[in-house]
Amino acid sequence: MSRYIKKKKEDIGLSPYALVFRGQKKTDKIVLSAMDFNLDDVTELELSISDDLQVLKKSKKLTWLNIDGLDNAQLMENLARVYKIENNILSDVMNPSVRPKLQEYEYGIFVTIKMLQYNDVEDILTVENLSLIIAENTLISFQEQAGLVFEPIRERIRKHKNKIRTSGSDYLAFALLDVVVDNYIYVIGLLGEKIENLEEDMTNDPRKELLDDINAFKRELNFLRKNIKPAKEMILNLNKMESEFIHDENHIHFRELQDNINEASELTDSYREILYDQLSIYHSSMSTKLNEIMRVLTIISVIFIPITFIVGVYGTNFVNVPELHWAHGYFIMWGVMLATTLGMLWFFKRKKWF
Repeated sequence: MSRYIKKKKEDIGLSPYALVFRGQKKTDKIVLSAMDFNLDDVTELELSISDDLQVLKKSKKLTWLNIDGLDNAQLMENLARVYKIENNILSDVMNPSVRPKLQEYEYGIFVTIKMLQYNDVEDILTVENLSLIIAENTLISFQEQAGLVFEPIRERIRKHKNKIRTSGSDYLAFALLDVVVDNYIYVIGLLGEKIENLEEDMTNDPRKELLDDINAFKRELNFLRKNIKPAKEMILNLNKMESEFIHDENHIHFRELQDNINEASELTDSYREILYDQLSIYHSSMSTKLNEIMRVLTIISVIFIPITFIVGVYGTNFVNVPELHWAHGYFIMWGVMLATTLGMLWFFKRKKWF
């Protein structure tokens, strides 16, 4: 299955305001979970699609509403009504293939980014779209399916009376984006370790399978770069944004986020260059190996040329060949051939041809 964007034919011509799910369904059940908290108290709620969200909207605490599953248009309509989210934004939420982007509207900021994770079982990288709505005292996160990627953030909220409980929805959004970017660096590190291990194998045994590995790693790096480059652009714009929904004291954290995404981008570029270098090393090693083989074959051929000449002379059918009547002619011929072979080997060795 392709991990790259493929537009469906039926999506062509749809209104940008239409609340239609435009991706591949990854979950059978929409799950709504909320954390409502302040410095002294944390309340966790499991909600259904039909629950009244006005209660959360009216809360004086900081609310994090997480939604797993994007294919329910009725839920999106409720969110649009309760939180005053524009339809074109929720239309992007329901389109998992949308490019990472940033948009400010009257009641908040919309952010979307790709989450990358390493699947240990299948040994592949998986991609999932994450959308965030940053509003006053409210953060809404949309994921394609349930997962534990943000569980460390939930644990920080539950156990620690610190900055994450008191710094607003913009800081909470930073914390989630920081997890996403940290995962970028983590999966790049895993791939980079495999790439670096290729070099030793390439020097010792430049077999054909290494070329297949190099091409596979190039595909994975291109996949990473395809998702990280637009995310870098989006975070740069987020860092520059002057908005009432981003507090001045939290700008430093978004600058840190920009540094992290720059590191991830530079790592992908570095490993891409390493792969191209390794590809050159592979071709050089194979060429050297082929030259060594040709050198040995050439030496063997050159050695057998005078020996073949001697055998050919004495294999002629003339009646008068004086050496044929020598008592030790056969052994003399072998001696001459052996001396010729040893002499040529000595000469090649002296010239350092092998």
